Amino acid sequence: MISRVWHGWTRPGTADDYERLLMGTILPGIAARGIPGYRGAYLYRRSEEGLVEFVTTLLFDSLEAVIGFAGADYEIAVVPEPARKLLDRFDARSAHYDVLLTPTS
Repeated sequence: MISRVWHGWTRPGTADDYERLLMGTILPGIAARGIPGYRGAYLYRRSEEGLVEFVTTLLFDSLEAVIGFAGADYEIAVVPEPARKLLDRFDARSAHYDVLLTPTS
């Protein structure tokens, strides 16, 4: 399994709006695409140094499945325009990790 990890930061005043966008539109939209090998997501949030950090972890069966989501240059961040408007900054590229242990393994 592959974990695609990405960070974005927003101001405290827009953090709740960004969280709603992720939970209500962006993450359900990824799931609705029916990408073969997509296994779901984790979403993390924390306040730090005047900003709110969000970390998303998308899980895929293989690198081929990641490419099915993000395209041939699969490390480039996939950040829809509505999200870009709410973010102060974000990772331009996502990191990918082999998953060695899960809560169910």
